[in-house]
Amino acid sequence: MAKKKTLFECQACGFQSPRWMGKCTSCNQWETMIELTTDQIKFLKETSAGSASGSALSKAKSITEIEEDNITRFPSGSNELDLVLGGGVVPGSLTLIGGSPGIGKSTLLLKIAGNLAQTDKKVLYVSGEESAGQIKLRANRLNANHENLYLLPEISLNSVISEISNENYEFIVIDSIQTLYSDETPSAPGSVTQVRTITFELMRIAKSLHIPIFIIGHITKDGSIAGPRVLEHMVDTVLYFEGDTNSELRLLRGFKNRFGSTNEVGIFEMNKEGLNDAKSMAGRFFNKEKLQSGSALTVIMEGSRPIIIEVQALVSESYGHAKRSSTGFDNNRLGMLLALLEKKLDLPLGTYDVFINISGGIKINEPSADLAIIAAILSSYRDRELSSETLFLGEVSLTGEIREISGLSQRLKEIETQGFSKAVIPNKPIEDTKIKCFVADEVSKVVEWM
Repeated sequence: MAKKKTLFECQACGFQSPRWMGKCTSCNQWETMIELTTDQIKFLKETSAGSASGSALSKAKSITEIEEDNITRFPSGSNELDLVLGGGVVPGSLTLIGGSPGIGKSTLLLKIAGNLAQTDKKVLYVSGEESAGQIKLRANRLNANHENLYLLPEISLNSVISEISNENYEFIVIDSIQTLYSDETPSAPGSVTQVRTITFELMRIAKSLHIPIFIIGHITKDGSIAGPRVLEHMVDTVLYFEGDTNSELRLLRGFKNRFGSTNEVGIFEMNKEGLNDAKSMAGRFFNKEKLQSGSALTVIMEGSRPIIIEVQALVSESYGHAKRSSTGFDNNRLGMLLALLEKKLDLPLGTYDVFINISGGIKINEPSADLAIIAAILSSYRDRELSSETLFLGEVSLTGEIREISGLSQRLKEIETQGFSKAVIPNKPIEDTKIKCFVADEVSKVVEWM
């Protein structure tokens, strides 16, 4: 009697192993390995064989003989979304949008679908989570009703493919990828095998029919797309919503884009009319008139857009083990800056709790805010209010050196536009400015200035 073959697959990353493991060696997640059934193993072998036979028919060509793809775009009706996408929607592209529940993923895409429908494009909105009546109610609020917008409450992939094949749609929204299932794959919706199969089919449809497809993906507690990471690798564009659900502002950040840059960020505003482009960013992330001790201002670059934000710090005596916590800022980098202050300035912060918060729900992904973090910590520690006219810009190294930052001229122009008069910067600006600049190359000089 032949021995039964077993195969285990990680539900987090898709890693496969002939034996069960408590911890996946690929993604280091615990208790994610499940045993595949005989039908699932058979399906994987068939798909692998199909891919291998297809690749054997292809022949390599010299790159000089290959013609460039002519990438065309069309506007989505949202300037902020077009900015993140690199100039507009690319026909035949597959775009993934992730975000926490209630942040506005479905609202944005329904609004975009309504905008495109009003431009005489035939749009299909597939929903596996809401009924057609629920979507109609939201469309009424968003002013997205149009005869060119079609709703399909369906969770079967075969039914969705049949609908797409029979009609000439020019834009498709899938809400969401975790709710769809394929009859050809014997596994539960949202599993690794299901998501892999469905994403592959949607990619094939997008490329063959030259239709842009936007899919919504749920996220986990740590902020990553729920299900296998293979989903992010297969699509053309990955966008994430950021921000506090209790705040009006939402940030749409690009993490992958095969047709453009990933440096741009779209800023939206949630109101009674839905999720719309934010008209003005001036003063949205700071309050100049209400700065207190523990608050410092800086300028960060979100793509090509400079934004003034407020950094808040709270330093208090610890009654036990000292706590370090940050919201919107890397906690490991916070620990590095605190260690630097203890080493270079002899501050006894080891016996103090330190909390950092970036106002407006924005996340800082660049080191230019290091100096503002230190200024806010010192302000809270000494209980001294900083000047509301001064901004702090600079990256701080482990040696206490304040290093140069990119886009200094753009940042200073934004400071001048918003009516500020002073700035602490790491190097002398190249272009003339009305801002009174204090050049500091070491942290100790900033402390003396303060």
